[in-house]
Amino acid sequence: MWALSDRSRDAPRDLAVVDVGSNSVRLVLFRVEGRAIWTVFNEKVLAGLGRDLPETGRLSPQGAESALQALRRFRAVLDGVKPAEVFAAATAAVREAEDGPEFVERVRRQTGLRVRVLSGEEEARLSALGVSAGIPGAEGLVGDLGGSSLELVRLEKAGPRTGITLPLGPFALGAPEHFDPPVIRQAISRALDRVDKRFRAERFYAVGGAWRNIALIHMSLNDYPLRILHEYELSRAEALEAARLVARQSKSSLERVPGVSKKRAETLPFAALVLEGLIERLDLSRVVISAYGLREGLIYESLPEAVRGCDPLVEGCAALGERQGGAENLGAALEAWLAPFWRKLAPVFANGRDTVLMSAACRLADLGAPLHPDHRADLVFDQVLRAPIAGMDHAERAFLAVSAFARHTSQPLESAAVSRLLSPERLRRARSLGFALRLGCDFSGRSPPLLSAAWLRLEKGAAVLTADKANADLLLGEQTAKRLSALAQSLDLSTKLRQA
Repeated sequence: MWALSDRSRDAPRDLAVVDVGSNSVRLVLFRVEGRAIWTVFNEKVLAGLGRDLPETGRLSPQGAESALQALRRFRAVLDGVKPAEVFAAATAAVREAEDGPEFVERVRRQTGLRVRVLSGEEEARLSALGVSAGIPGAEGLVGDLGGSSLELVRLEKAGPRTGITLPLGPFALGAPEHFDPPVIRQAISRALDRVDKRFRAERFYAVGGAWRNIALIHMSLNDYPLRILHEYELSRAEALEAARLVARQSKSSLERVPGVSKKRAETLPFAALVLEGLIERLDLSRVVISAYGLREGLIYESLPEAVRGCDPLVEGCAALGERQGGAENLGAALEAWLAPFWRKLAPVFANGRDTVLMSAACRLADLGAPLHPDHRADLVFDQVLRAPIAGMDHAERAFLAVSAFARHTSQPLESAAVSRLLSPERLRRARSLGFALRLGCDFSGRSPPLLSAAWLRLEKGAAVLTADKANADLLLGEQTAKRLSALAQSLDLSTKLRQA
C-alpha cells in the first residue's frame, strides 16, 4: 500500500449506489477523494421485498410497492444532487423471484434507473471487494447476510476467490414468523453441508445490517467505549455468546435495544442462529464486523487500479486534513522529516503498521489549525477517534487520536476509550509521535521548505535535531529545545541540537 502525493489527487467525485436488497432498499451518496471513500448521505427503507419469496416464489406485493415508492424518491434526490455516476444493483430477492424481471422493468419505467441484477457469485465478489476497500490486507472468509441469502467468499491477498450463495437469509428461514430454533438449526446445517473445507478460515468478516446489530448489542452489554462498528472484533467465545443471547430474546426485548429497529428485530434471532452455525461448522476463531460491503465494493471496483493500491487510512487522513485548510503539503514534508527517526524505534504494532500510522498522523498534524487554541487538543482527539476513515482497527484509532492530542499539548489525557484500547506501551508511543509532530511544526513554523532544511535522527541514545548551515538559526530559542526535550523524555533519550 502506498499514498498519493499530497495535493496530487483528482478533484473529489460524488458517486451514488442504489441497492435493492431482499430486506432493505437503500440510496447511498459517496464522496470519493483519491482512495478515501466517504459516505455523505444514506437513506434506507426496510421494504421486505423478499418476505414472501419462500412461500410464493414471488416478490412481496406490499414490499414491491414500498420499494418503488422509495426508488421514486431516490430518483428525485439523484436528479438534484447529480452525481458523476450512479450504480444500481439488485440482489437475491429480485434475482430469484419469478416476477423479478417484471419488477426491474417497472423500476426502469417509473424512475429511469437501470438496475443490474447481480448473480450470487457477483454479489459475493463485490462484498469481498468492499471488505478489501475498508480493511486493506484482510484475509479470511467474508460473509454477507441479506434478507434472503448468505454470500460466502474466501478473501486472499490476491483478491476474492469464487464465492457461494446459500439460502440462509432470515426470510429464507421463515422470518418474521415461525421462529423454531431446532428446526432452523437443522436447515442451517443442511445448507452448510454445501460449504467445503476451502471456506475454512481463522477470521470471518461479517457484512450486513443484522450482524452489525448483533455487534451493537454486544457493545452495549460490555460497556464498550467506542460506538464504531467497522472493525469491531469479537473472539469465537464472544461471538457465540452474543449470537446465542440474541437468539433467546423476544422481539419486544430486541426492540428496546437502542439502534435496533422494529423490522430489524423480527430478523435478528434468525441471523444470530446463522452466525452460530457458521462459527461452529467452519471453526472460526475471530469475527470482524465490516461496515463496508457490496455498495463500497461497487465504488472500489470503479476506481483506477493505481488508486486502489493506495492506503485508505493515509488517504483519508490527508483528505480530512486538507479539508480543514492545513498548510499545503505539510503532511508529506513531516513524513519525510520524521521517517528516518521513527523507523529506528522498536515497533509497537505488527506488520509494519507503525510506519503507516506515522504517515497518517503526519497528514493530521494541522487538523487543529482553525480551532480555538484552548480547545484544540480535545477537539482533534474526538474528531480523529470517531473519524469515518477506513483502514484502521480500534486500537489504531485510539493511537492516532492520542497522537493528535499530544500534537497540541503535553498535558495528560483522560479517556476511557484509550484506557480500554491501548496498552501502556502503545499509549506512550502515541504521545511520542504527537510530540515529534509538535516539534516539527513549531520549529519550522509549519513550513515544508524549512522542514527539508533540517533532520531528526536517533543516534546513540539521543534525539538529534540538525539544521543546515543556512538555516542554523532555526535551532535557536527556548521553544525548540523544549519541544525536543519532551519528545526525548517520552522515549528515555537524551537530546542534541547541532548545525550540519
